[in-house]
Amino acid sequence: MKKKILIVDDEESIRELLKDTLEKEGYSIIEAKDSEEALRKAKSVLPDLVVLDLGIPTIGGLEVCRILRKAEETKNIPIIILTVRSREVDKVIGLEMGADDYITKPFNQRELLARVKAVLRRITYREGDKKIIKAGDILVDIESHVVKVKDRSIELRPKEFDLLCILLNRRGAVLSRDYLCESVLGYEYFGSTRAIDAHIKNLRRALGRIGDNIKTIRGLGYKFEIEE
Repeated sequence: MKKKILIVDDEESIRELLKDTLEKEGYSIIEAKDSEEALRKAKSVLPDLVVLDLGIPTIGGLEVCRILRKAEETKNIPIIILTVRSREVDKVIGLEMGADDYITKPFNQRELLARVKAVLRRITYREGDKKIIKAGDILVDIESHVVKVKDRSIELRPKEFDLLCILLNRRGAVLSRDYLCESVLGYEYFGSTRAIDAHIKNLRRALGRIGDNIKTIRGLGYKFEIEE
């Protein structure tokens, strides 16, 4: 079955470019030109992914992102935000509101496809994975997004939650920075692999002593060593 992607942009030329690029890759495309249409179609169609321009009328893309993340039926739909290169603050706010990735305008079509595929691959990974991950003193409930260490709840940001799930599911294996960046951040060849280091640092800090079990394998990547 084709993956459904909702494209939200008030510029027809951008929507057409996105549509042509994504349809050639086999995706089914739904379009919206403003906030109201975007929210209506997101709730009625329940797309597999939303590509959302932050500059749309009337309430703007940031507010649409917030509403989608708050609503029960749309809270888990992945969102890639589109922003002009000069509006770094919007990009940061969008990610903090729960967007999964971002693309700056003007965008490279190859980068667009890479990011779309990476985000959809992460969601497929989550859906096909075990609902509960138990390893040593760590328990992760994927559906409710709850992490507990020795019955103590741990607050993690979305990307660090994804990172923990991947490390736990492949515990004992050395995972390269390239693999983790592609799986967690949506980067393939378009960002520094060192970006994952900050998330590892935050994850270790959040997990406390158990975070020390995330080992740095010099020149390769990371490995989670934990006794069952």
